[in-house]
Amino acid sequence: MLTNTALKICLSAGESSGDQNAANLYLELKKQFPKLNAVGMGGAKMADAGISLCYDSSQIAVIGVVEVIKHYAEIRRALKKMQNLLLNERPDLLICVDYKDFNYQLAKFAKQNGIKVLFYVSPQVWVWRKNRVKKYGKVIDMMAVIFPFETAYYEAENVPVRYVGHPSVDKAIPNFTKSEALEKFHLNPCAPVIGLVAGSRVNEIKHLLPVMLEAAEHLKVDFQNCQFILPQADSLPDDLIQHYLNQAKVSVTVIKNQPYDVMQCCDAIMTCSGTATLEIALLGIPMVICYRLNSLTYWLGRLLIKTRFIGLPNIVFGDGIVRELIQHDATAENLANEIHRLLTDSEAAQNCRADLEIVREKLGQGGGIQNMTALVLEMLQR
Repeated sequence: MLTNTALKICLSAGESSGDQNAANLYLELKKQFPKLNAVGMGGAKMADAGISLCYDSSQIAVIGVVEVIKHYAEIRRALKKMQNLLLNERPDLLICVDYKDFNYQLAKFAKQNGIKVLFYVSPQVWVWRKNRVKKYGKVIDMMAVIFPFETAYYEAENVPVRYVGHPSVDKAIPNFTKSEALEKFHLNPCAPVIGLVAGSRVNEIKHLLPVMLEAAEHLKVDFQNCQFILPQADSLPDDLIQHYLNQAKVSVTVIKNQPYDVMQCCDAIMTCSGTATLEIALLGIPMVICYRLNSLTYWLGRLLIKTRFIGLPNIVFGDGIVRELIQHDATAENLANEIHRLLTDSEAAQNCRADLEIVREKLGQGGGIQNMTALVLEMLQR
């Protein structure tokens, strides 16, 4: 059992999903150990949870080689701040939440200075170079993975690993019924609803939202009464979204802070790759995944990626159940054609829903944050 002595953890999250997962974890930890304090790096959700932040990670929430190079000086500044925080605060445990390359460097520094490290959300070693398992194994005390098939990679290299479950299983739950949500968002239940999920990072919006809006214009020709809805991530500024919507020839309803109620209203969704695809899968909504990066980043990635798919539903299922439109294939015409197929071919849409149900089953019953909480408390006791 933990003593009555106040303990301190440090949490490091660099993106919107990590910010949310870290906040949820800390809130659950406080229920079981009220004297626990936390410091670290993250966003608004972590700050609202009561974590004392030394750096706002929204400034460095970027992906891709070129994008990282552009923000390199700021990323280095954030890393230095976190390193100083570790030295000054000497937390009982550092919890790195995703944001793999930054957190690898931070974990390495922590281990060199005698601070225990728990890494939450494994780097996608099945996609990238598998030698990363050994590399990460040298700088952590425990890897907490969110997919059941990930444990084998770490066990093969004798790296301590624990499967805790995917947090989205518990998170992707609407607050309203579909009919209630349609009414709340002033949507016509007799007309198709198409979702635009362009991402939670600024560079994702810049690469994907314009092409999604152009696809929406194509769809409006074939489905004159169709409706478009966009769940806006709280990590994105309003003026960024409005800049693109003001140029569009279609009307789009923007809803903040209710992504799962928005998603469940949809008959089909155009989505960026990443966690959003898994959340849409858990809700059973047919989708098409699009992925665009800076050209240099994309070609470098092609040299390193070792998997057939980039979409998490396809990776979990083990086959291409959802169409992926990558880089030059991610055109407005291709997006519109796939959404058109999902809206008009009832058999294809039903098959997609059935396959997504299998994805849901493979992800288990949930309890990810509770399992992660138990692991953190276990490590604090050691």
